[in-house]
Amino acid sequence: MESQLLGAHPIRRYTFVGFLLGLLFPIISWGIDFLLKDLEFSLAGFGDMHRQNPMHFIIDLAPMVLSVTAYFLARRSDRNRRFLESQLLFKEELFRKNLTIAQSLGDKNFSFSSADVHENDRLGNALLEMRKNLIETGKKEEDQNWIARGKEIISDILRHHNNIEVLAFETLVGLIKYISAIQGAFYLYDEERKTLKNIATYAYNRKKYIKQEFRIGEGLIGQVAYEMATIYRREVPNDYVTITSGILGDKKPRTILLEPLISDEKLQGVIEFAFLDDEISAIKIKFVEELSEIIAQTFYNLKVNARTEGLLKSSQKLTEELQENEEELRQRAEEMKLTQKELKETNVNLESQIAEVERGRKRLYSFLENASEVISIYDTEGVVRYESPSAVRILGYDPEQLIGKNAFKLSTSFINLVGKQAFEDLVRNPNQPRSFEIAYRKINGEEVWLEVVGRNLIDNAAINGIIFNTRDITVRKIAEQAQKRSGQMQALSENSLDVIIRINLEGRFYYANPMAENYLGVRVKDVIDNNLGELPLDTEISALFGNMLKDVAETLERKETETVFTTAEGERDMQVSAVPEFSAEKELESILIVSHDITDQKRIEKEIKDKNKAINDSINYAQRIQSSILPDNRMIQQFFPESFIFYKPRDVVSGDFPWFFSRGENIYIAAVDCTGHGVPGAMLSFIAYFLLNNIVDHDKDLSAGEVLNLLHRSVRKTLKQDQAGAHARDGMDVAFCKINKKKKELQYAGAHRPLYFMRNGKLTEYKGTRKAVGGIPSARRKREKDFENYVIKYTDNDKIFFFSDGLPDQVGGEKGRKYQAIRIREGILENKELSMTEFFRYFVRDFNQWKGDNKQIDDVLLIGIEL
Repeated sequence: MESQLLGAHPIRRYTFVGFLLGLLFPIISWGIDFLLKDLEFSLAGFGDMHRQNPMHFIIDLAPMVLSVTAYFLARRSDRNRRFLESQLLFKEELFRKNLTIAQSLGDKNFSFSSADVHENDRLGNALLEMRKNLIETGKKEEDQNWIARGKEIISDILRHHNNIEVLAFETLVGLIKYISAIQGAFYLYDEERKTLKNIATYAYNRKKYIKQEFRIGEGLIGQVAYEMATIYRREVPNDYVTITSGILGDKKPRTILLEPLISDEKLQGVIEFAFLDDEISAIKIKFVEELSEIIAQTFYNLKVNARTEGLLKSSQKLTEELQENEEELRQRAEEMKLTQKELKETNVNLESQIAEVERGRKRLYSFLENASEVISIYDTEGVVRYESPSAVRILGYDPEQLIGKNAFKLSTSFINLVGKQAFEDLVRNPNQPRSFEIAYRKINGEEVWLEVVGRNLIDNAAINGIIFNTRDITVRKIAEQAQKRSGQMQALSENSLDVIIRINLEGRFYYANPMAENYLGVRVKDVIDNNLGELPLDTEISALFGNMLKDVAETLERKETETVFTTAEGERDMQVSAVPEFSAEKELESILIVSHDITDQKRIEKEIKDKNKAINDSINYAQRIQSSILPDNRMIQQFFPESFIFYKPRDVVSGDFPWFFSRGENIYIAAVDCTGHGVPGAMLSFIAYFLLNNIVDHDKDLSAGEVLNLLHRSVRKTLKQDQAGAHARDGMDVAFCKINKKKKELQYAGAHRPLYFMRNGKLTEYKGTRKAVGGIPSARRKREKDFENYVIKYTDNDKIFFFSDGLPDQVGGEKGRKYQAIRIREGILENKELSMTEFFRYFVRDFNQWKGDNKQIDDVLLIGIEL
């Protein structure tokens, strides 16, 4: 029976066990009392035992207490067991459901219901959240793939057409089919007229009434152009088509989408789409917005190419005109030679006359040199220490009145006319004597000319002061002025090609040279001694001479003007100058009028000015074209945020240029240095730019070295250097990189140019091949070696630097030496902790400090990239 109880329900089993354990306590206590007290084993003995020891009553309750305790403990344990079993079953069920959900997620089956997941099941809720994320990710990937496929389709269209109208139509058709529109129109922006012109439409054979042009702000087309933002309308007005959009179909569209085409923040055009759908999906709008910049850039490049072609034709025409002008200038040079011969003969006559005047001046100077002179000695403060007695005769004052006084405070002293500044210069410079010619008025009012020679003889013990030798040169001055008015006027004016006339203040002619007859139409003998108003001169010329005579008489200053003389040979541009002539007493005596023929000079100046303007306009336009197609820091930093371009052309346009191209997983970037600089270098840079674009755009598997090999052959072919008798040795040096960010691989090839690669502060130089791109092949039959291709596995934060030869060749510094490549390497290593932005500032500052005031000798290009 005990075994049956033990095998019974756990609660009963534990209760029975507790009872048995509790029974041990009274049995033991009974046995001890029966043995120790020798009680009779009977009911009476039990009674006596309990009376003697009342504790037995309590001990007798032990079986009941332990059985009840065991019952309640077993019951609680059973409840816990059943709870744990239910929880285990619940967990097993959750695990089974979550396993099913996980398997469904692994099989990309998202059809299970969220009701299958308990609200407290964190793993299940996490799997539901994962399903939600996977669905969203899948949708995004699907959208991105859809956009990428569309971009590839449209990009393929953009690459295969060069005609703007054909490209516009094909692009419009491709977009309409891909986004399921029913109608479309393409408007191109005309910068000169400031209008949007329709160049392509597509409407699935519907009858079209297309408005051809819109002004900025006119209708929805003009509004898109004005705001330069997308317009999406779901409520289309009934009169929309004919008034604003330019599209009319058999069926009214329910929705329309208008997208501006913007390149470098400049409007290039507008594309318009119409849909029968009540709503356009956001992915279609996003697709059109992302593609609009690519379309805008393509059409901008086509327009630039068209303008470039026109510019080249204009340059050719200008070259032909310059060649014609060179012949004309050559003929003029022959004429100038004849004129120079005549002038030479005239100069011989003038020199003989001037020599005669010089001999007379020397005789007069010798006479004056041996005459008496005034000797004056001053201390350093200007106090008169000695004055020779000849001062009475020559200067008209008693020398005793000056000795011991400061000469600068005496009105009679000639030293005031010399000036205090000149006196102080003599004090400061002992070895430099100075000479002065001054007009001096004596006490009696007589005015004479003095020649004053000052010397610093303070160190001379005999003199110990500043000495002045003063002599009267009035006679010489009068002779010089008389000779100047007579000899020079006669010699120069008679043989001059200018009209020279001398008139007194009353308007009477004193003199007229032979050229006056050619330009004024009056004979010379009829001019002399006649008044201005009496001569049969042209009214305007007579008025001009009269006004100039009046102005010079009032201002006593030279006057100049330009006017036109009507002669037998036609109208001639003349420069007329009126020069005042003064007497020895500095009073206005007569006026000399000189008229110089500047007709040919004016015409040549105008021709040169017009040609220079045309050339400068062409160069400036070429610079705008070159700037528009070349990459800048912002473009490269979209792919390499830590990068810079230090680009400083020597002239307006440059032979050096940075080049950048992205295709698939590969990014191409190069520093190109074409032969020469300015316009010739820029012309060659256009060739290199478009050849490189064409090479990498048509074959994406070429290595960096293979690209340079193909560019080398293409340049020779383009410049016809591969033909017999070729003379054009133009070419270029190139530093070329091909970067695959996914593979973390850099390929480099160089034509005479190195690459500096820095990793963890250590700099490695990869030297370019000793060979240029292009040029005439060697006469020897030896096969040219290919450009070496370096393959470099890079890691994050590696840095590369490459450059043209303009930076290392720049002359400057304290000793006027070249900058050199070693200075670039040292600058990189010494500043290896700098960011690329700080590297850019460092090289700009270092280059400008090195160059200083020296002229920039070549175009400068340095590119730095942190990979």
